[in-house]
Amino acid sequence: MSWTPGHDDTSEHSSLRRRALLKMTAAAGAAAALPTATASAAAAAAGASTETTGATAARPGGAFARSFASPGARVRPKFRWWWPDALVDAEEIEREIDQIAAAGFGGVEIAAVTHSVSEPMDPSRHGWGTPAWTAAVETALRQAKKRDIVVDLTIGPAWPAAVPGITPDSKAAIKELAHGVAVVPGGTAFTGPLPEPVTAPSSGVNARKVRSVQAARVVAGTSPTAFPARLEKTSVTDLTSRVSGERLEWTAPDDGTWLVIACYERGSGQRPEGPAHTSPLSYVVDHFSEAGTRAVIDFWESRILTPRMRKLLRETGGALFEDSIEMETHATLWTPGVPAEFERRMGYSLLPYLPALLQTKEKYAFAFDDATNKAVRRDYMEVVTELYVENHLLPVQRWANSLGLELRIQPYGLQTDAMYKAALLDVSEGESLGFKNLDDFRCLAGGRDMGGKLVLSNEAGGTAGGAYATTWDATLKKLVTQYAAGVNQAVFHGFAYADAPGAAWPGFAAFSPYNGAAGYGEAWGPRQPTWGHAADIAGYLSRTQQVLQTGVNKVDIGVLWQKGYAGSGLGASWFSGDGVPVGWTHLFLSPRLLSLPGAVVRDGRFAPDGPAYKALLVDGDVMIGREHTLQLDVAEKLVGYARQGLPVIVVGDWKDGHVPGLPKSGDNERLLRLISELLAQPSVYNVPDRPDVPQAIAALGLTRDVEYAQASMLLHAHRADTEADYYFFANDAVSKKGSTGTPISHDVTLATRRPDVVPYVLDAWTGTIEPLATYTRLDDGRVRLRITLEPGATTIIATARPGKWLPGPAPSWHVASSQASEVRRAEGGRLEIRDTRPGTYTTTLGNGATVSATIEKVAEPIALTRWTLTAEDWTPGADASSTTRTRRTVELDGLKPWPGIPELTDASGVGRYRTTVQLGAAWSGGHGARLELGEVFDTYRVTVNGRALPPSDQLTPTVDVGPYLRRGTNTIEVEVATSLLNRLRVSNAPVFGTAKRQNYGLVGPVRLVPYGRAVADI
Repeated sequence: MSWTPGHDDTSEHSSLRRRALLKMTAAAGAAAALPTATASAAAAAAGASTETTGATAARPGGAFARSFASPGARVRPKFRWWWPDALVDAEEIEREIDQIAAAGFGGVEIAAVTHSVSEPMDPSRHGWGTPAWTAAVETALRQAKKRDIVVDLTIGPAWPAAVPGITPDSKAAIKELAHGVAVVPGGTAFTGPLPEPVTAPSSGVNARKVRSVQAARVVAGTSPTAFPARLEKTSVTDLTSRVSGERLEWTAPDDGTWLVIACYERGSGQRPEGPAHTSPLSYVVDHFSEAGTRAVIDFWESRILTPRMRKLLRETGGALFEDSIEMETHATLWTPGVPAEFERRMGYSLLPYLPALLQTKEKYAFAFDDATNKAVRRDYMEVVTELYVENHLLPVQRWANSLGLELRIQPYGLQTDAMYKAALLDVSEGESLGFKNLDDFRCLAGGRDMGGKLVLSNEAGGTAGGAYATTWDATLKKLVTQYAAGVNQAVFHGFAYADAPGAAWPGFAAFSPYNGAAGYGEAWGPRQPTWGHAADIAGYLSRTQQVLQTGVNKVDIGVLWQKGYAGSGLGASWFSGDGVPVGWTHLFLSPRLLSLPGAVVRDGRFAPDGPAYKALLVDGDVMIGREHTLQLDVAEKLVGYARQGLPVIVVGDWKDGHVPGLPKSGDNERLLRLISELLAQPSVYNVPDRPDVPQAIAALGLTRDVEYAQASMLLHAHRADTEADYYFFANDAVSKKGSTGTPISHDVTLATRRPDVVPYVLDAWTGTIEPLATYTRLDDGRVRLRITLEPGATTIIATARPGKWLPGPAPSWHVASSQASEVRRAEGGRLEIRDTRPGTYTTTLGNGATVSATIEKVAEPIALTRWTLTAEDWTPGADASSTTRTRRTVELDGLKPWPGIPELTDASGVGRYRTTVQLGAAWSGGHGARLELGEVFDTYRVTVNGRALPPSDQLTPTVDVGPYLRRGTNTIEVEVATSLLNRLRVSNAPVFGTAKRQNYGLVGPVRLVPYGRAVADI
């Protein structure tokens, strides 16, 4: 039950469960904090071109440069590797590991997922956890060791965590509290059996235990059968002692209408997702008790962890993985120890308030007054959080670590403190499919950073209904925004094993078809035409992740929430809507994070060895309509931080402040005194409402590390180690519904730690690093430069001292401004200008000197309209996982999408476009050209005169072909790969036939745009 928090937790739960979604869609290095004096507020987005040639690119040197040029397996993106349980072949396993490694990916997560399998499988022979499963995993581990691939394993079959050998009645199985209710008029006797549960038990549930029997009076004037029924809190009466053998004798008082509520503890009967993975059946374990966790560990120790596997896991294992906390009980989520634990932790008995917790199909059945409902329900989930952490997360993590593995969990679900769990986990993970916005990722990133952890993983590429129609273009556009929100590892969803019973061409795909329609996610791999280009994308992502796993994440503002939910879709007051577009960064903090060792103030920064927040923001509880609630210990900590000089922005009038949960005598009065004390501190600024936050920013003198020159869709992340600051910039093309984005070109200003740092451009597509040619060093030490990005494109800027970080002397010059459209560093350190217009151009250097250079005649752009297209048309082969490739050659007088070409209307595959262009004698020197490709679907590579160009930015289809052109006849080839949707529309029409054709190919318009070059001596 992954509950998605809304604005009011007294309303009905809205559940974002994976099962419901499927149906619906038929190290951490320590860096000094940036000095406040130089962490200036400034603005955005700048486009240093990342095109490089062999002559100008810096040769990799130094530890960072070497790792950036060739990232190791641990920072490369991974795949969820979907197996049809253990019905797999050793040779095919080895082949698929080889394919993944050859494509440049660094890891796999082996997962048993069989949602799309249409024919029966034998779980006793090929189920999860069988000898066949263990042998197959060992095969994968051995081959992964040979190919330097990291292997992660799911903790159980599918999700949530489950094991065979227990039943719903077992102590280790997840429990629910089912209630029955009977209406008893005042003065009437109830004699007989207790009311039966209103929800029937699940299959396999045979035992139950009466946990409580209570009577409560219905609020006068309301219906006893209303949902929820309104009850008088003071009327709750414990009748448990009157029960004998599930029979009750009791007479209701004369006044009003009463309800008898009987609560039965029983197994929920929840099983892991998908068809039966095991024999006997697996059932979900109790994630809140020691017994549930022990059942998981004991099964692994006795049935899976052979001596060979233990050794292999230490050599090439990565992490154990658990999906989000998706407890899907039909009654109230329960664990047997919760009444005693609740009283021990909260200081009052749960029993008198139990009716307010009772649910039927995730809807509350009873209610007291709103304040009590919210308080008790909050307190209950606080205890559930702690039981999950103490009885499941930490014990499993200790056990995984003892095997040489990390623990990776999606820590959200229910109404639990996901931020706190992210602080404790080796690796926390979010998801592109279920998360609603970037702030959902910022919640987990806030926990990760406060806990001193390094990696925030992402279940990437999941798209509802997107099977065989998902493009790398769209996937990257979404992923790069998540990188800017704190993500630094992608686990793609996913790579499917080749075949399974009943699979249709192009082979097994774990979630497609699903309920007779296209499923979700994508089955990446060699059965996809784009796989031939996947190595380019893997290299780009690996280098990006290398940067984003370097040093420590640095963030401007910490946003304190009263609850640590993740996945709510809610944002930060003012900063999400107005601050991000001008360069402010923020992460979220839950109250528990303030108790971690790093939650200290030094030199006016909070968590100085981590994010080094410049200020904390406190608003009302966004989960319950911004009520002014605050824990007493949190209020005390805030007062202490403010006394140490930490700026704090408080939003709203807190005269009605109260503690969350059920207050003890005097708690609210004490809180109000603390709030008054907090607001009296000179480093605290109280604004009336969210739009007034800029007043506090100005009054407190807060500045951001990256200032955008204008509000835009630019996003960034900032990391720092002892040697450099790293800035990742992305043009957000997806966060606004229906938006495809617009190009960005404007200045950004970066804070610096030293006055002598040099900005470098890191090209994640090619792995090159070179000093930026054009920037302005401001009097206060900051650096201003221009960011120019197409929608979805990214760039990385590092500011560092030359030497150890990148061997060699500092550049002898840089440009402050130029009349030419581009300035580059030419061979020998000379200054080169480029422009598409002839003329004499003046360039001003950083030291104020000027130089001039003249570009002679430049040819006009050449429209390339005549092409020979040779297309490989991919069609079903002899079996489900084999493909026939038929070549079709078409002469084109004008470019058009494949559906507009009669020979390729329903084709999918790889198209190779070839054209020639004549260049005159002027091409003997002083000229270059860019190839503007226009629209391309999906991935592409370029070859000029038989020479393959370096990997091209797939989001910016403009390629510098100048170094490869020559006088006379030049041959240009563009290889374009498609999805499989158009072919599947006809080859598997019952599943894909209603989908709209995609406009494949090189659509253009394509132009060769010459530019002139001139070199100036300095």
